[in-house]
Amino acid sequence: MDNPTIFVNNLSYLSKNTYLCPNLVDKGVQEDKDVQDDTISPTSFSFYITLYPLLSTLSQNMKHLKNGFRGERSIVLPQMIIEMEKADPLVSSLYLTDIGYYPAASYHFRKREVGIDQHVLIYCVEGSGWYLLNGERHEVKANQFFILPAGIPHSYGADSQDPWTIYWVHFTGAHSTFYATGDNLPRDVKPNINSRISDRNHIFEEIFSTLYEGYSLENLRYVSSLLHYYLASMRYLHLFRHAQSHDSDEDTNVVKAAIHYMKENIEKKLSIEEVARYTGYSTSHFSALFQQQTQHSPLQYFNLLKVQQAALMLQETDMKISQICFKVGIEDSCYFSRLFTKVTGLSPTQYRKQKATEPSTIEQ
Repeated sequence: MDNPTIFVNNLSYLSKNTYLCPNLVDKGVQEDKDVQDDTISPTSFSFYITLYPLLSTLSQNMKHLKNGFRGERSIVLPQMIIEMEKADPLVSSLYLTDIGYYPAASYHFRKREVGIDQHVLIYCVEGSGWYLLNGERHEVKANQFFILPAGIPHSYGADSQDPWTIYWVHFTGAHSTFYATGDNLPRDVKPNINSRISDRNHIFEEIFSTLYEGYSLENLRYVSSLLHYYLASMRYLHLFRHAQSHDSDEDTNVVKAAIHYMKENIEKKLSIEEVARYTGYSTSHFSALFQQQTQHSPLQYFNLLKVQQAALMLQETDMKISQICFKVGIEDSCYFSRLFTKVTGLSPTQYRKQKATEPSTIEQ
């Protein structure tokens, strides 16, 4: 960026490119889009000109990771990168402009009186919320998603008593309407023996981590390909679920079914009663059967799965420990640390450091 005036205008854009929740102005909870350029006073202009060399350098690599909800993660692509996506023959078919994950997003609220250029996907995995589209209000529960079409005013927000945990993506492109059309109403993505919720979430994480690594054309093309897969996993839910076959023994094995259900709900809190109800067994019968086959109680096993998933994220991602807590359904970071240490013999920080110093395996 060679022109200081352009850079100042961009700073103005970024500073105005937010929406502060009326109930959380002091906490800085914010979202993107829908802005107009503002004027800058001479004093402010001189200030930014002074800082221009430093800020310009930082802006080359910044990912616009924003703060607001504890454990949140989000990336807003710079306009220059969006122009790259538009210009590429492959990426232009389907690309994202913003992506994020908001856990237990209390007071989350967004109102757009003018429609934006992107479709907005919101996938609620826990809690509840609502959205308003074309004058109709729709309630959203856990394990549901909806897509707000581009160009139409809308608003949405978390339930005040049971705030949602959501994955969200702003996407567009020549083929984007194939995925966005027809999903204006909430659609269910409930766990069952054939569900692949964890697989879908892994696709999201791969998209996020690829963008976090950088905005090379190769990365953008890979993200576009993954985005096709991610959206198709919802648009063609039945096909996605049955693409991986299950043998008859697994379908009838209550313990395997229960473990699958636990994995699909790794980001949530589950009770023994909930898991037993899913299998169709009484709580006492299910617990005895599970203990017999695994040598662990159902809740002990569920915690082991959470620690296993957390260990993988500590090793393979740069997520903060507080963010990983939410990803495995544990909001109390102190409890998470005690549990992780009890199972692995190392604190989360020690585990990450140990894995970082281990020699990597190079594929031949």
